[in-house]
This record gives sequence, structure tokens and C-alpha cells, in this order.
Amino acid sequence: MKRERFGSRIGFILVSAGCAIGIGNVWKFPYICGEYGGAAFILIYLAFLLILGIPVLVCEFAIGRSGRKSVALSFEELAPSGTRWHRLKYIGIMGCYLLMMFYTMVGGWMMYYCYKSLRGEFSGASPEEISDAFGGMLADLPTMTFWTVLICVLGFAVCLFGLKSGVERITKVMMGALLAIMVVLAVHSVFLEGAEDGIRFYLLPDFGKMVENGIGNVVFAALSQAFFTLSLGVGAMLIFGSYLDRSHRLTGEAANITALDTFVAFMAGFIVIPACFAYGIEPGAGPSLVFITLPNIFSRMPGGFLWSALFFLFLTFAALSTIIAVFENIIAFDMDLFGWSRKKSVLVSAVLIIVLSMPAVLGYNVLSGIQPLGEGSTIMDLEDFIVSNNLLPLGSLGYVLFCTRKNGWGWERFMEEANAGEGLAFPRGLRAYVAYGIPLIIAFIYLKGYYDKFQGEGPLVLAGWMAAAVLFLLFVFWCAAGKGREKG
Repeated sequence: MKRERFGSRIGFILVSAGCAIGIGNVWKFPYICGEYGGAAFILIYLAFLLILGIPVLVCEFAIGRSGRKSVALSFEELAPSGTRWHRLKYIGIMGCYLLMMFYTMVGGWMMYYCYKSLRGEFSGASPEEISDAFGGMLADLPTMTFWTVLICVLGFAVCLFGLKSGVERITKVMMGALLAIMVVLAVHSVFLEGAEDGIRFYLLPDFGKMVENGIGNVVFAALSQAFFTLSLGVGAMLIFGSYLDRSHRLTGEAANITALDTFVAFMAGFIVIPACFAYGIEPGAGPSLVFITLPNIFSRMPGGFLWSALFFLFLTFAALSTIIAVFENIIAFDMDLFGWSRKKSVLVSAVLIIVLSMPAVLGYNVLSGIQPLGEGSTIMDLEDFIVSNNLLPLGSLGYVLFCTRKNGWGWERFMEEANAGEGLAFPRGLRAYVAYGIPLIIAFIYLKGYYDKFQGEGPLVLAGWMAAAVLFLLFVFWCAAGKGREKG
């Protein structure tokens, strides 16, 4: 079966950026920036994007473009015979499915809140009513199910039309609308009365705030956000590399996508933080910022129903662009592994994803008694933990090792693929850093994430979870071990 190709370079950049630009950019970046001191945090975040995010993204794109397959078959296509690299594909396959098992539900929340905003349900509402509305939505199984199924149907309908006619064409429109809405919201926010303090907080570095929060905590938060913002590690970006021609070098493409992803996160901060300061709201309010704090702000604004609807439409496009991109991965798995047509893969995958999304939906109502990660946790928290704290870092580690080890694809083949075409070249002198420095950074992020997650649960619980983390880490290195035989 002939491999599909993007119709244009801008299509590749927007679709790949759409995958990277998700709810985390708009939801997490503003509140984590607010929590860790504003501009000082942003400077560190940008540095880590440059030294960590872009090199890993180039590795993932290079594997995809050279192998011309999804993560389901990329390692078999490129690895020497007799090695165990192919076992790493399960990280990518599991990661995409698990991510969609809860991300579709959260995307449904965004669509529902856009609908509620257009109806004016938050206009003039009290803080208690807005807080109760979010809790009421979570407890309402039919509502949660309807909006989850709806966003799944929309996402798979786009993918049904193929790469150029569906994914590329629709994502271009969505990304254009997303950027336009974002600029309108940001301009409105910065001109609110009292927003000046928020702009100052956001743009002027205050290193005193870093000291207050603990320099190590701020640095690790910036490192983690820079790593996770690009959706690396589960093949979500690799698939778009497999649809790319060799006319441009991959470092420039990765830099463009990272810049667009960062621009959206940065502008989201301009939407949220000045508005919080204008209305005397704490910008480091945590995840409740989107569904409780911001609707409270919109309820006080003149024409607030319109600004609220635009904001949640912006969030819906951010979520849907990621959902469509990951759905494309899942469809490609079936087409690569089983030789299915796109139509058959879409239909089977749509039913499967809708069914698999139900545990997360039920976890807030019917199955709310199941608290897998301790008191107050949900099924979604477990699914998110498996993806974010495990599969993303472990998958990224696998890509980097595969591109640098002699028994893998190897540095020379990686360099040849990464630097094919015109544009910014990947520096050959970074071999030692990519081969040893980046794996150490990823391993640190991975183990520190476990430590932070379970340190409050008692020494025995922490020791048990840390032992599990080490075993998972060793699995990746075991896959990378062995000599293998050179492929012809």
C-alpha cells in the first residue's frame, strides 16, 4: 500500500503542532507559570525546550521519515536483525490508546462548556453555582457520555477522509481559527482594567519568587513542562514524520513546531494571567483554573458569555487537534499491522476508543468509589499517570537510545536522515550529549516524577513504587541491549 504524503509543508507543520498543542498548553502552562513565579519560570522553560525538546523531537521524526511506518512497525523496519528494539513499539501503541481513554472525555468537557457558555449559563452566576456546575457535570453520566462520544465521532470522521483531505485540511482550518481566537482573547485580556500587574508578573523575571518556591522545584517544573508539552514518546509525532518528504532537514521542522507550540502556550498565559490579576484571582489556582476560576471571571465581564464561549471554543480546538492526530496514529497501527483499509480501521477504532473511554467517564460517577492511586484519585488519574509518568518518558528514552546506539539504528544513519534536504542542520558534535546527556535527563525526570507522586504516601509505599519505576526503566535498557546483525 502506497504511503500517504502531506499536501504541503505548512500542512505538516500545522498538523504536527496541532498534536503538540493540547490542553496542557492552555490549561497547565498558565497555572504552573503562575505558581512558580511568572517570567523567571518561562526563561528556564525555553532553555529546556531548546536543549531537550527539540533533539528528542528530531529523533522521533527521523525514525518515522526513514521507516515510513507508524511506531507499530518502525523499529522492525530499521533495527538490525536479532535485536529487541521492536518491543518498544508496545510503549507507543499502549500510550496512544491510554491517552485517548481519558483525553476524549476532557475534550468533551471543553465542548460542553463552550455550549453552556453560548447559552449564557455562567452569566451572573455566583462562585458557588459555577463550582457546583462542574461537580454536577462530572456526576451526570448521560451528559459525560454524550460529549465524549460526540468528540470521538468528530475526530474519526475527519480521519475517515484521509491524510490530505481530512486530517491536513481540517487541522489547517482549526489551527487558523485557534490562533485567531487566541489573539482576540489575549488582546481583550491585556486591556482589562487592572491587568497591568498581571502583564508585569508575566513578562518581568522575579528571581526572588524562584527562591520562595525553591529553585530546584522551579527548575524541575520547567524541565518537565518542556519535555511533556511536545507529546513525545508514544509515536504521536513519529507518524507525521512517516508522511513527510525529504526536502527539508528535520531540525528546522522541529524548531518550527516547537516555536508554534510555545507561542500558543505563551499566548494562553496572556489570556489567563492578566485577567486573573484584573479580577483579583490567584493565577496559580491549579487545574480548577479552567472550569471554576475562569468561568467566575467571565461571569463578571461585560459580554462575558461571548468571551467564555470563545475561550472554550479555543480549548475545544486545542483538544480536538490532538485527538485527531492521535486517532491518525491508531488508524495507522491497524493499516500497518493488519493491512486494513482506512475505512475499516476507522470504524473498528472508533468503536474501540468509545468503549475504552467509558471507564474514565464512569470513574467520576458510577465507579467513583474506585480510587486506584489513593484517596480522592480517579480512574482517569491512573490512566494519566501511566501515560504521562511512564510511557512518554520511557518511549522518548527508547527513541534517543535507538538513534545513538551501534546495535540500534545508529548515529550515522540518524544524522543522514535528520540532515536530508535543505534548512537547519542537526549538529554532529552533539553526539555525546544526545547519547548520554539526554538519557540521563529523561531518567531523572522519570524517577523524580515517581518520587514526587508518592513521597507523601509513606516510606514503604514510596519504596515499592520507586522499585516499580526502576524495573520499567530497566525494561527499556534491556530492549536496547544485545548486538544484533547488520541489516542489508
